[in-house]
Amino acid sequence: MNIALLTAAGSGMRMGQDIPKQFMTIDDCPVIIYTMRPFQEHPEIDAIAVVCLDGWEKTLKAYANQFGITKLKYIFPGGASNQGSIHNGLMGLKEAGCSDEDIVLIQDGVRPLVSEDIITNNIKVTKEFGYAITGLKCKEVIMEFRPDNETLGYMPIPRERLVRTQTPHSYKLGVILDIHKKAEEQGLDMAASCELSAKVGVDDQHLVLGNEKNGLKLTNVEDIELFKALKHVSKYPWLK
Repeated sequence: MNIALLTAAGSGMRMGQDIPKQFMTIDDCPVIIYTMRPFQEHPEIDAIAVVCLDGWEKTLKAYANQFGITKLKYIFPGGASNQGSIHNGLMGLKEAGCSDEDIVLIQDGVRPLVSEDIITNNIKVTKEFGYAITGLKCKEVIMEFRPDNETLGYMPIPRERLVRTQTPHSYKLGVILDIHKKAEEQGLDMAASCELSAKVGVDDQHLVLGNEKNGLKLTNVEDIELFKALKHVSKYPWLK
């Protein structure tokens, strides 16, 4: 099976609103539905699992029913950190009978513009190599910020070798469970699965090219404005 595992257990404090950002509605649709919809519509995705903020499970189910998200099969409790939430989701899938060979696409619940091509390529690369990380090669000049005097220093790594990671981060279930086991043994706690994997010694994670739209993660009010603009824009027909 190919399973989308969405993280939606955060309280969204940085957004500064009265409800968690994943459950906010934009143009009469909740953010979490925007994020689930590309996986719902993708022919290779068999199931959707959501790691949900405590107390919002009924709301999530109601939204899924209202908006026709029929692939939502699993809802798991959040953890004390993003890594803990992902771990709860992975263990939940294992306990539900999922195979170590099943592919899990771990997606931020507030990253609502993932494309069909990105999902397809994550599945393809993970089938071949065991894991895949979505990201974009840097086109900006990268410099190091020095917080002591708020100055910028030279970054010796050429930008052509740097990648801005996005999600999904995709793994065979057995592979990512083994990574989490090693992380627990080493006392590691990282927000991103790609960073956690690197910390436990995985140095050959394969890149799936993302895009600027998928780079948008709803964190503050400005991001909502950008999302609304991107959601309504269409490609000029004369562009190749």
